[in-house]
Amino acid sequence: MGHEFLNRLSVCYSDDFECKAEEVWKLISKPGNLNHSHPYCKSNIVIQWEDNNHVDRLIYLNGRNYIRSFQSWEEGSGYSLIIGKEGGPQSYVVWNIMSIGDEKSKLTITVYPFILAKLPNFIAYLPHKIWVKPRLEEYLKSVISGFKYVLENREKVPRNHFGKHPWFS
Repeated sequence: MGHEFLNRLSVCYSDDFECKAEEVWKLISKPGNLNHSHPYCKSNIVIQWEDNNHVDRLIYLNGRNYIRSFQSWEEGSGYSLIIGKEGGPQSYVVWNIMSIGDEKSKLTITVYPFILAKLPNFIAYLPHKIWVKPRLEEYLKSVISGFKYVLENREKVPRNHFGKHPWFS
């Protein structure tokens, strides 16, 4: 799944966690987890959350309303999903957890955004490099930092805690 998205220019961000991969998985796989962990989430509503069918709605602080439809689910190690407005263009996102020690793990999120996707990569490259990539990296850093915040502080991350974002705040 998602092969049609893989020719897009992507943006990736990773960070290390001072906990086992199982703890990170438990947090990122919990239904409605973005309500507690996502600094730009107004609400994360579960539409369906069953073994082979995971779908939810993410409403950002600025009112942007996206559906996340999970394409793959690898218990304990990650998942992939498509996200976008219902009936609109979709981005492909891969979440991956890796154990890097007894009490250490790494969470990586890779986004294949729909923005600029209709352009050939050689034309999209420069706007992607100077406009899309810096904003998406900032966003992904804040999202991963939100999960770290919850695991370290055992409380909900405050909205816009790592700064406002021009696309989602």
